[in-house]
Amino acid sequence: MSDPVLLCYCTCPDDDSTRRIAEALVSERLAACVNRLPGIASTYRWQDQVVTDAEHLLLIKTTATRFESLRVRLLALHPYELPELIAVPIEHAHEPYLAWVREATGEAPQDC
Repeated sequence: MSDPVLLCYCTCPDDDSTRRIAEALVSERLAACVNRLPGIASTYRWQDQVVTDAEHLLLIKTTATRFESLRVRLLALHPYELPELIAVPIEHAHEPYLAWVREATGEAPQDC
C-alpha cells in the first residue's frame, strides 16, 4: 500500500517565520510543498483570555512516514510556545499529484 499523503495546517505570526519553516521543510524533504497564506485572523483562548491575532497559515503536503520528522523539525523552528500542527489524511486527490508528493518527500537520490 502507498504511503498516505497528509495535508498539515500550521499557523505562524509573520511572513519571516512562514518562509523559514517552509524553506526548511521542503529543502530537507520533509514536505513536498508548503503554501504560505498571509492575512488570516485567528480567534482562540490562550491563558484564560480570548485573543484575536493576525496570522499566516501554512498548508504543508507530506506523507505519513515523514510526519514525525516534520513535526520535530517544525517545533524546533516555530516561534510559538504551543504551535498548531494538525495533519489530515487526503482521502481523494489527483493520483499523479499524490505520487509526486511521495517522490518529493522520499530519500534523496544517492550519487554513484
